[in-house]
Amino acid sequence: MYAKVERRFPLVFASARGYYRGTLSVTRALSRGRSDVQRLMKEEFEKMVAAGKIRTGDVDPLVRLATEGFCIHKSWGFGQVKTVDVVLGKMTVDFVGRSGHAIDLAFAPKILTPISKEHIEARKSTDMENLKQLAALHHYQVIKVIIDSYGNVATSEKVQEVLVPDVIDKDDYKKWWETARREMKKDGHFKLPTKKSEPIEYQAQDIPLQERLLNEFNNARGLKARLAVALEITKSARDLDDASVVAEKTLGKLNEEIGTHARTKPGLALEALMVRDDFAKALGAELAENVPNDGTVWAAKPQLAELVAGMPATYQRRALESFQAHDETWAEVLIDIINQSPVRLVSECVSLLVSGGQLDQLKAELGKLINHHNAGAELLLWLAKDKSGEFSEILTPETFGAMLSAIERETSDEKRACKLRDFLLTDGGILEEITKDADIGIVKDITRAIQMTTCFEGMDKRSLLGKIVKAFPDIQEFITHGEKDKAEKPVDTTLIVSWASLERRKVELEDLVQKKIPANSKEIEIAREYGDLRENHEFKAAKEQQKVLLAHKADMENEVDRARGMNYADATTEAANVGTRVTVTNLDTNEREEYALLGAWDGDPDNNLLSYLTPMGQAIRGRTVGEEVEFQLGDETRHLRVEAIAPYVVEPATA
Repeated sequence: MYAKVERRFPLVFASARGYYRGTLSVTRALSRGRSDVQRLMKEEFEKMVAAGKIRTGDVDPLVRLATEGFCIHKSWGFGQVKTVDVVLGKMTVDFVGRSGHAIDLAFAPKILTPISKEHIEARKSTDMENLKQLAALHHYQVIKVIIDSYGNVATSEKVQEVLVPDVIDKDDYKKWWETARREMKKDGHFKLPTKKSEPIEYQAQDIPLQERLLNEFNNARGLKARLAVALEITKSARDLDDASVVAEKTLGKLNEEIGTHARTKPGLALEALMVRDDFAKALGAELAENVPNDGTVWAAKPQLAELVAGMPATYQRRALESFQAHDETWAEVLIDIINQSPVRLVSECVSLLVSGGQLDQLKAELGKLINHHNAGAELLLWLAKDKSGEFSEILTPETFGAMLSAIERETSDEKRACKLRDFLLTDGGILEEITKDADIGIVKDITRAIQMTTCFEGMDKRSLLGKIVKAFPDIQEFITHGEKDKAEKPVDTTLIVSWASLERRKVELEDLVQKKIPANSKEIEIAREYGDLRENHEFKAAKEQQKVLLAHKADMENEVDRARGMNYADATTEAANVGTRVTVTNLDTNEREEYALLGAWDGDPDNNLLSYLTPMGQAIRGRTVGEEVEFQLGDETRHLRVEAIAPYVVEPATA
């Protein structure tokens, strides 16, 4: 398979008897008494056991470490044992970036795994040129070395991790791996998994490709597993001994299982139909007229969004086209589902709608969703990514407001909200596109929205504001000093709140700081003990929750610092102000309405209690009796006239 490599024995073994230096090659050392060296090492380690310096179970691992001279540390990776000193009870190991690292002999077996000179990492250190040559000429043989090195548990991801960039350049690896896969399929010893997370297996028996694939198909449990094998057969069709035999032994079983899943699992059945059609074409097989087809699936009226979203991305477009061919209302259905679909599916739906002549209807629906701030994070993410396309006209300042609303609304689904939030932070042109036709007043509104939102933390807010300043340099003064009145006084940024709501907010903050954050920290520590953090879902969830809690803490602290408590009984009634009850006439309906204008945290729209920060609250605040006001609420413009202003009387609490 590959030439044996003679390695110089590098170890210096120190004992009370003196130093033993392995200056001979491994081959010669074996012929001239390497077993004697091993025996000597073992004797010395057993003396250390008798002296209570190491455990009995450490003897054999230490002999292996000293004899082989190579090891793996779970954090520092590959290492070469350079010296073992039983007098001092130390060994020195060269790791990458840690040359001559000293390790206690009592501790070494706990943190070091001995490996042989044939291990891929050892060969990379001592035999790199031959290894590169082997990889270039015999792809699958290198993979066999890796499989042997990691005890038949090497995945395709592990192969890439080991070989790139030391043995194979990153840019060359994809092409190299495709060739290696073909070689392994033809070789007959390798069993390739259907998932990247599963290991590549090496079998001593040479099983022909066709026989092996048919065995895998027959042994597969469930339609999903059979489809994975069918895909492998489709890819390997040209290498089969007799494609007609394979078709004869597989298509009937596929059709049978598709028929049983058409009503119970329509998404899987539709995916299977597509795989089957590609499978039959690759094998040159004709399908009978009475076999299941996509009409069977759509006849059951499945939920389109759920069905397509659960399919592999490669089949989603075909699924939508199939639906289009079988349902006259396809356009209405696609328009209806785009707000509940992941971003890739949104893109496929939009593409099909545009090609089907539904552009105007789609734009109208998008406009409605945005104006009412009902657009989902995935839909808005797609729109943001398409910023220079045919939907760019929809990307307006109002759309930015809808994005903030979507992020706030979907904090329970951190993944969905995060993708949109991260895109706003990382894409350099999105804010420029949103504000390109906006006047300075609109830009100020966007700036205020960024400053007030809880969607972003301090540094992220500054990043967004920096993007706006880049496009509108004059806005820097506004960010620094706020709006100025005629006397050049900056706007008061304090929050007016009732004393009661301020106390409630302080209690909430205390609960967050004293209970929720410490509890989360404990969850993180517990989850950390579960093992590998890359696959530790409990740890990841706890860390994500930590980010949410700390951001919430920062926002609450900022709000409490800005809050100014007031007693509503002290409010004056010369004009509508915080702490007053205001009667207005809706000039559009000619109906009278009464509202209490209250502090930032006391709003309750269902009971006509308005925070002064709401659009209506800002519109009527400061107005006197007889004044008319106009303000925007969503896509509706409202007209009011102030009729009366009275003190707001706090209702006494009932027992």
